[in-house]
Amino acid sequence: MSSYFDISETPIADLVLLRRKLLGDSRGYLERFFCQGDLKGLLKGRSIVQMNHTLTVARGTVRGLHYQMPPHAEIKFVSCIRGEVFDVAVDLRRESSTFLMWHAEILSADNHRTIVIPEGFAHGFQALSDECEMVYLHTEAYQPSAERGLSAVDPKLSIQWPLPVSNQSPRDLAHSLIDGTFEGVAL
Repeated sequence: MSSYFDISETPIADLVLLRRKLLGDSRGYLERFFCQGDLKGLLKGRSIVQMNHTLTVARGTVRGLHYQMPPHAEIKFVSCIRGEVFDVAVDLRRESSTFLMWHAEILSADNHRTIVIPEGFAHGFQALSDECEMVYLHTEAYQPSAERGLSAVDPKLSIQWPLPVSNQSPRDLAHSLIDGTFEGVAL
């Protein structure tokens, strides 16, 4: 697709991993972080409309699992630019054969990876080092009324976090466990 990115599939359809290729010499390198033209197939006719940057100071901290309901469902391009994280995407697409399955990737400043999370997925991560910085590109602006979340320790998901889960926000701790009424996301 592009000479600036290696694109790999994951076990869950539409969830892909990018490795940004470095163009370098003795002075350092340049990496193309995003290119709408090169990645248009992953954008599915959408455009990036918002970019967020986070800092997570303590190892073990878990943020998420967050998602937005349609019509504000979004595609996210998630990268770690300092430190290392265990990044998780959960398939919430109601009609998907992988409904409620999760997939994780290690994202770090050193491995130059970006996970592309499609609409209908929840997203979260655990900091594997102190001082983790993340950059998110979104195809939808944040809409508080459309935001939803899942518990990072929900037994129905059984996410195998590499470290004990710690330092969650009060908002994330308040997310309910999945019960028999949870229908997922209809896209």
